[in-house]
Amino acid sequence: MPVNKELLKGSMKTLVLKMLLSKSSHGYELAQRIEQLTKGNIILTEGTLYPLLHSLEADKCIESFWEKPAGKRKRKVYKLTKLGKENLSEKTKSWNEFVKTMKLVLEAA
Repeated sequence: MPVNKELLKGSMKTLVLKMLLSKSSHGYELAQRIEQLTKGNIILTEGTLYPLLHSLEADKCIESFWEKPAGKRKRKVYKLTKLGKENLSEKTKSWNEFVKTMKLVLEAA
């Protein structure tokens, strides 16, 4: 079942930062990894992903550079910055606290 878009709004940056923690990636690769890890429950369109990447770059959480793989078109690759790692850590703590709090309410008798 696809995840409710309203629930995703506040967590998309966290997902992208988490993906970039393990390796630098271009936009399409990020979208594919998120779709694969979520078993198709989260699908990022270009109209959602690229404004998000631009926002994270403006916030200095990520940096971009151009890469030209042999025999392929050049592509923009994004990597996490030190500030991005700190931001991810804060967002992860906040998310975990939110989940814990929601479980208290949802599992109450």
